[in-house]
This record gives sequence, C-alpha cells and structure tokens, in this order.
Amino acid sequence: ALSPKEADIQMMLASAVHLGTKNCDFQMERYVWKRRSDGIFIINVGKTWEKLQLAARVIVGIENPHDIIVQSARPYGQRAVLKFAQYTGAQAIAGRHTPGTFTNQLQNSFSEPRLLILTDPRTDHQPIKEAALGNIPVIAFCDTDSPMKYVDIAIPANNKGKHSIGCLFWMLARMVLQMRGTIAPSQKWDVMVDLFFYREPDETKDREGEEAA
Repeated sequence: ALSPKEADIQMMLASAVHLGTKNCDFQMERYVWKRRSDGIFIINVGKTWEKLQLAARVIVGIENPHDIIVQSARPYGQRAVLKFAQYTGAQAIAGRHTPGTFTNQLQNSFSEPRLLILTDPRTDHQPIKEAALGNIPVIAFCDTDSPMKYVDIAIPANNKGKHSIGCLFWMLARMVLQMRGTIAPSQKWDVMVDLFFYREPDETKDREGEEAA
C-alpha cells in the first residue's frame, strides 16, 4: 500500500481535517486521538488516511464510474463534489436532494447508483435513508458528532470546513486515479487542491473579471 506521505498529513493538518466538534458519537470514539482543553475532539488523521484508501479501493472496484454518485447538500462541499466527479467520472449531485431520487422509479431524476459518497451524514440524511432502502452502500465523511446509521465506510474528518472538505475530496480523487493507474503513485498530481475549495460568489466574480481583463 502507499505509505502515508508526510506531505499528505501536513496538508490535512493545514486544512483542519483533524478538528472535530465538542461532541463525540460513541461509534466515532475509536477515531479520536484526544480531547483539547477547550473541549474540541481531535481526529486521528492517520485513521482518516487509512479510511480514504479503503474508500478509494471500493471506488476503483466499480467498473463503470458513472454508477457512483457523489453528493453534498452543504454549500462548502458542492464545488468539491463537482470537481471530484469531473476527475473520476462519477456523477455529482450538488445542492438539495430531490426526495425519491433513489426510490421512486417514476421520477425524472431517478437513479440507481452502485455506490453513494456523501459529505455529511447529518445534512445528507435523506439520500442515506433512500440508499438504505435500495441497498446502496454509503461512504461518508463523518465528524466526531456525525450519526453513523446506514454508513458503510466512515471517513473520520472535519466535514464542516471548506478547506477540509476540499482537501478530502482532492485526496480521494488522487488516490482513485493512482489506483486506476491514471497517475503513477510517485508522480505529483498536477491538479491544485485549491480547485476543490468552496469560493464565495463575489470571489468567483472577481476571478472571472480578472480573467476577462
């Protein structure tokens, strides 16, 4: 297996992937490294890295990447899921989940994915319930206070910060491409992690204005 590169761990820490919340779900205790004096639980990023690898293996095991849906109702994760889908060939649902997407066959948006990847089990609770009804396996980024019901692979991480979410989806996409052989394990991926970060609407306008000028 690929050894956790020091640079990866440093990037996770810089993106605050390790910062949990002041509450800890009993099923998330095994991923906690310690509790800070201010009550914040710190996530063990070594375990985050291992779970990212496990998730990447599952993703690579699905022959047609289009059978994978990656989803985020949380605004901070919407750009990240679109970019993840762009580079890995998965389908993205950014924004509100239309109830019945995985269960109501008469609906235009109906889809039967073989795998669902979610940013947050709490904000994405509707797709999780539907996936459970349709026997669709679920991979989710879980914070220390995330409900784990119906989550098959939990990746322990801060799923509330824009840099953290962007960094996680970037790493997962890179691991998938490495395992598929699209990029060599030793090779640096030429896609910048910044592309996966959420941008404020006015920031995007400024960028577009600069590019046009």
